[in-house]
Amino acid sequence: METNNTSYIIGIDTGGTYTDAVLLSRPENKVIFSTKHPTTHHDLSQGISKCLQQLFQQSNIHPSQVGWVAVSTTLATNAVVEGKGAEVALLVAGPAKHFNLPVVSTFYLRGGHNHMGEEVEPLDVEGLVDAVRRFRSHVDAYAVCSAMSIYNPAHEKIMQKAVSLIDPKPVFCSHEVSQRPGIKERAATSVLNARLMPVMQDFLSSMQDSLTALGMAGKVFIIRGDARPMDISETHKQAASTVASGPAATAWYGLSFSPSPEALIIDVGGTTTDITLIKNGQPVIDEEGSHIGEWLTHVDAVKMSTVGAGGDSHASVSSRGRLTVGPGRVLPLAMSDNTPSPSSWIGKGLFDRYVMAEPDITADEAKHDKVLAYLIENGPATPQMLKEHFDMVEITLISHLKELSNLQLIVETGFTPTDALHVLNKLNLGNRKNSVEGAERLAAALGIETEAFCLQVLDAVEQKIEDAILDHILKIETGKTMTGFFPNYRNSSLFDLRFMAKVPIVGIGAAARYLLPGVAERLQTKAFFPDHYEVGNALGAALMTINTK
Repeated sequence: METNNTSYIIGIDTGGTYTDAVLLSRPENKVIFSTKHPTTHHDLSQGISKCLQQLFQQSNIHPSQVGWVAVSTTLATNAVVEGKGAEVALLVAGPAKHFNLPVVSTFYLRGGHNHMGEEVEPLDVEGLVDAVRRFRSHVDAYAVCSAMSIYNPAHEKIMQKAVSLIDPKPVFCSHEVSQRPGIKERAATSVLNARLMPVMQDFLSSMQDSLTALGMAGKVFIIRGDARPMDISETHKQAASTVASGPAATAWYGLSFSPSPEALIIDVGGTTTDITLIKNGQPVIDEEGSHIGEWLTHVDAVKMSTVGAGGDSHASVSSRGRLTVGPGRVLPLAMSDNTPSPSSWIGKGLFDRYVMAEPDITADEAKHDKVLAYLIENGPATPQMLKEHFDMVEITLISHLKELSNLQLIVETGFTPTDALHVLNKLNLGNRKNSVEGAERLAAALGIETEAFCLQVLDAVEQKIEDAILDHILKIETGKTMTGFFPNYRNSSLFDLRFMAKVPIVGIGAAARYLLPGVAERLQTKAFFPDHYEVGNALGAALMTINTK
């Protein structure tokens, strides 16, 4: 990779909970300063701008001294999950089964080639023209795919040209994104690139504006899911390639700091834990193509697994006396100063959590939503209070609160593993009194001591991470998973089944040091926490751009 001799590099990672940033000096690649800021999901560039401002204020480094910025982002993954993006029409030439892809409509044409690159049937140009004329007022972009275009892309090129003459909107050809057999996977890759293009364009445009405002004229690289950096100018046409961007940065950090050429790289965040593997000193890449949402594509990405378990996973006790930890995330009680004493509401109704409006939301901005308006006017409330006030069906309220949370319009607080660590005096970042009160209430509901309850919470998280690691390794080795084959193996009355990992664990993320030693002990291996493991993904993004040629 061509770089300049400017003295500093910045690495940024936008995670599900926090956006991290590190400032490195060149050529020794020394971390000068690092920072965290809550991820602003509605506009990722805001969180990035805050991190950059903090870096420059604390380090006294001028933006003009930064040669380039490397960014790993969850944007593409989140957009697919949330159903965001352009409205796309898919045009398919040649024999193919009907596809179920996220498009406005799919139109099948005569045409295509065989595996020798010979035309099977002339392209139905007249049908193509009619289809585009019908679609043009309903779509933002087109994806085109023809049979065996990996051997002869002529029909795709004709389709691209014909579409652009009738409707001058972006056209994505499958032969440009993949040279592998599999028309459905190539079509899915083209469709998702088309869908994600405007989402990525908005993000890149706002980020460039932020960098320009700070006086940064250097290059910007986005981390691809296959552990390679991509110039920002290329990203809008290959937006789908940034899926698994975060895990790719995770893998590169592990590659840089692992005590051995084979290791499990475990990133413990607030919301999820991501697992990748390095073998023979390289990240393991999913050569069959990665799943993006529910669709198998030809997007190369590191082989990774994600489990809904982290430092901020919600711990609650059901009416039947059953402890559940995750997969949902809440603000730890220790970090919440705007709710009543947990002893007055935990264990007294729906969900064991408290809901408050985001502090920056105004009454005028909230008036479109009755629940949000109520929270602005009356202050925080439990879901039980909201259910009774609005006489809402429980499932409807659950769905609505999830939507408001995803839009970052509300904050939900409850007991978490972070609180358990506060109660056990292993962590001291917030209000321990809140954590203790919450633990006492939930422990009483289970009929056990407070300390025993907290240990159960941590054990539950460690067990989830352990299961995810076992599934990840077994799937690589055998194509199957333990949870799929024998989900209740721990409870067998006939035998005791245990596993020993032959590779070490490299921990990333602020919660990793508190949760992974127990996981490593379960797997009879060792956990390592190199310098700056708390911001390992951001550091991995920066190091990748330095070392990738």
